[in-house]
Amino acid sequence: MTHPSPGASRHPLPGGERDCFGDCAERLCGAASLLLGWRPDEFWSATPAELATALKAPDCEAPDQATIEELRARFPDE
Repeated sequence: MTHPSPGASRHPLPGGERDCFGDCAERLCGAASLLLGWRPDEFWSATPAELATALKAPDCEAPDQATIEELRARFPDE
């Protein structure tokens, strides 16, 4: 199985426009590599839903001030 090369999106379309899919895929592949540690084959094997789930921030609330103070007391900067 062959995959598009990272430079494939650099070929301009008629009218000088760049290939939007290629540009987006290149950025997402880089994000998956940096944030998830995925290699190119893992990125290209993933479905869009799997990639979106992997990159989605967890649904949780930010800690309140009391929790932050408790954590600072338990784990002081040295």
